[in-house]
Amino acid sequence: MATVIVVTNQKGGVGKTTTCAALTGIFRSRGKRVLAIDMDPQGNLSFSLGAEDEGYTIHDVMTGRCDIREAIKTTHICDVITSNILLSGSELELTSEKREFILKGILEIVKYSYDYIIIDTPPALSILTINAYTAADDLIIPMTPEILSLQGIAQLRETILAVKKYYNKKLNIRGILLTRYVQKQTLAREVEEMVEIVAKQLHTQVLDVKIAVSVAVAEAPAHQEVITTYSPNCRAARDYVKLAELLYPEIAVAKTRKIFR
Repeated sequence: MATVIVVTNQKGGVGKTTTCAALTGIFRSRGKRVLAIDMDPQGNLSFSLGAEDEGYTIHDVMTGRCDIREAIKTTHICDVITSNILLSGSELELTSEKREFILKGILEIVKYSYDYIIIDTPPALSILTINAYTAADDLIIPMTPEILSLQGIAQLRETILAVKKYYNKKLNIRGILLTRYVQKQTLAREVEEMVEIVAKQLHTQVLDVKIAVSVAVAEAPAHQEVITTYSPNCRAARDYVKLAELLYPEIAVAKTRKIFR
């Protein structure tokens, strides 16, 4: 049965989509069955993974217009359920009494067909985000070592704790992931110390692996490749491999295979 991994932060530009894409590529290279779900109306993960902007989307699935299996697209990287701007209207469309559990119920249909389901969330604390948290097994919180990013984490904390209390008691907050990290920067070290405080309030940790700043991270989506195949020897790609093996040690024993078509 699939482990559902949600990557989240209400602040944009912190590496959510890059982290989702990187984990997807690493899991697939280890022979795992992966479904990526784009819950962001901007559709950046869909594009990054080479999914066509046509056919059914997660919006259609969430609003009951199609079965989840009808919305799955197969790309050269993995299976993907895409998103588009129509998803931004979900706050008004999803009005059922138990609307926080819609995604969780839908995923039950496909959870036995995959090893991992990776969900990219919008940079907002909306019903979409709450649905993702309610359906999740694991939560990863990327952030850049900046003060504004730290404020976003503090605001996110209340929502995560509320979901854990009322909707998903088994939600496992795996840790806060520092991205675009430059160890020599004084600000980065100072912010890291403050993040430790927020992590304790969330009963989690600042992950030992930090993702180094890299031009290749920005270049990879333009080629619809994940960072670990676009520039496998760059520091950021190696950091993501370390992250995946740290959080999911079962993949460390799997031999890396070239499986992308």
